[in-house]
Amino acid sequence: MKKLALKNKELSWLAFNERVLQEAENPNVPLIERIKFMGIYSNNLDEFFRVRVATLKKFAELGSTISPIVIEKPEKILEKVYKIVLEQNKRFTLNFNACVKELETHQIYLVNEKQLSEDQKKYVNQFFATVVRPTIFPNLLSKESRLGELKDNNIYLVIDLIDDTQNKKIALLKIPTDTVTRFIELPCEGSAKYIILLDDIIRFCLHEIFDVIQYKVRGAYTFKFTRDSELDIADDIDKSYMEKIDKGLRKRIQGETVRFVYDKEMPVHLLKTVIKLLNIKSIDSGIAGGRYHNFKDFMDFPDMGKKELRYVKWEPVRHRELIRHHSIFGVLKQKDVLLHFPYQPFIHIIDLLREAAIDPLVKSIAITIYRVAYNSSVMNALINASRNGKQVTAVLELQARFNEESNIYWSKRLEASGVKVIFGVPGLKVHAKAILIKRKEDKKLAQYAAIGTGNFNEESARVFSDLFLLTSNPELTSEVDKVFRFFSSNYLISRFKHLIVAPFNIRYQLTKLIQEEIKAAKSGKPAAITLKVNNLVDAKIISKLYEAQRLGVKVRLMVRGMFSLVPDNSEEKSFIPSMAIIDRYLEHARILHFHSGGKDLVYISSADMMERNLERRLEILCPIYDVDLKAYLLKIMEMEWKDNTQARVLDNDLSNHFRKRGKGEPFQLQYEIFKMNREINS
Repeated sequence: MKKLALKNKELSWLAFNERVLQEAENPNVPLIERIKFMGIYSNNLDEFFRVRVATLKKFAELGSTISPIVIEKPEKILEKVYKIVLEQNKRFTLNFNACVKELETHQIYLVNEKQLSEDQKKYVNQFFATVVRPTIFPNLLSKESRLGELKDNNIYLVIDLIDDTQNKKIALLKIPTDTVTRFIELPCEGSAKYIILLDDIIRFCLHEIFDVIQYKVRGAYTFKFTRDSELDIADDIDKSYMEKIDKGLRKRIQGETVRFVYDKEMPVHLLKTVIKLLNIKSIDSGIAGGRYHNFKDFMDFPDMGKKELRYVKWEPVRHRELIRHHSIFGVLKQKDVLLHFPYQPFIHIIDLLREAAIDPLVKSIAITIYRVAYNSSVMNALINASRNGKQVTAVLELQARFNEESNIYWSKRLEASGVKVIFGVPGLKVHAKAILIKRKEDKKLAQYAAIGTGNFNEESARVFSDLFLLTSNPELTSEVDKVFRFFSSNYLISRFKHLIVAPFNIRYQLTKLIQEEIKAAKSGKPAAITLKVNNLVDAKIISKLYEAQRLGVKVRLMVRGMFSLVPDNSEEKSFIPSMAIIDRYLEHARILHFHSGGKDLVYISSADMMERNLERRLEILCPIYDVDLKAYLLKIMEMEWKDNTQARVLDNDLSNHFRKRGKGEPFQLQYEIFKMNREINS
């Protein structure tokens, strides 16, 4: 078999995160939004190390290659990863310093404990005494210390102590960002505003804690670390699924350290102590940095009352068909509705569930749950529906990465309220996004469904661009019913004519759709495929796309994240136009378009083009049959290719060049979608 031209997905992910970093560096982005993009970049990188780097390390230890197609040793990939991350970190630091200086031009000053005025010192002392001190509990390190396992995703101070007799001690302290805000606004001085980090308030007041044991503080240095966070769930038939997840979460605390970031000013003896404490086997995992870590907190940087430093707010506009105080079921009897978040408000989904919860004619509600908001109105609506006598079923995915604890919490609350909770199938993540409501109408059960590309999460729906189809079309609702019956009928696999469902028929159907375009191209007929997805790394799908382009199919790709295809593939003698857009909203909606002899088959999907999504997850690709809704999505897809402001070209070198504007007017996809929705729904 000919070796397939593919890019490594981990390196392509780092190229995606560089696009986020570019937004933090972009002078056209308002300053505080740039700072927030630095937080997003940092948070992304944390997860990358916790999962992808951890996996690479496991492969390296096993002496395995990543796949039978990409023959590259994991240790070589790790070398490239660390090199790229170090280069990006240099840019990150330069950009952070530039942002701090730019804040000063707006009379906003980020100060440390050595730059405080006398009045500010009084304020900091008072704030520490009343707010911070009750939340911190330092540990003096000794042979008798019993620290337990330190948790990653936190910031720690390692503190150098000495007493009057030159006895030295080392203390460890977790900075309590889980209970106290990281950014504290100090009293203004005239028109100038000041911010100090919690880290520096603690540094300033450490003497108050250690004076009582007559030790002086010689220095305090921050560090953070990242553990392997992949859940290792044993196939133990004697334990319930929830117990396995809970056990996996406990094991996560003990995961191997895959990254260690520390203040480069930290003295050697402290560094050695921390390395030993974290059981770090190789300092290769260490990255020397500045005095501040956990920049993910910068996603919550205060706006300081300066509107000009934030994006101009785009208020979501209610869908014109979903009028307040009118039944949503009444609308859906007449026509399908397509919701586009965050251009339209997520309250429409909550309204649908709230109406279902109190409507006497509604008999049952079924929903898939992957990630929900902290105080989830969706979950509260389900609880209310159950209390109102509805039969409510929640297929809840316990292995939603980093949301496992939250989902265990909600599963218990749902069960306590009478909701039937199904934990899916071990080894098959439930990633599909669907609701099915059954309502008694004219002595029959009518069915209503919501099928979408994103989570039922009102928080993420403010920043994730996603699509949801609301429909009463029996061709679709009957097949959504089949999906839910899979869980309640001993995993009975049904036949699907309209929905494409992973892992049952998705690879076959996608291959068939591509093959039909190839067949048309061979016959000299128009043939085209346009895919908008988050990730494209599946080797078999990529191989078919190469073949399609080579044989005359017009292939276009819009891929936000991991991207393993080589656009300019000399072996295939073809060039596949490929782009990515990073803007104020996360482009999360998956849309697939096949020309199909002029029929224009359009699907929205919960699935990315990855082996795991196609073969080890339950996903739904939903066709859009309504002519107007299909036209809307096709217009969106064409608008994607007009973007000359936020679009980056995906090339062979992962260079992230912005698309050339040429002589045309600026065209920003997300702003144009916002304007279009405002016009349509006004």
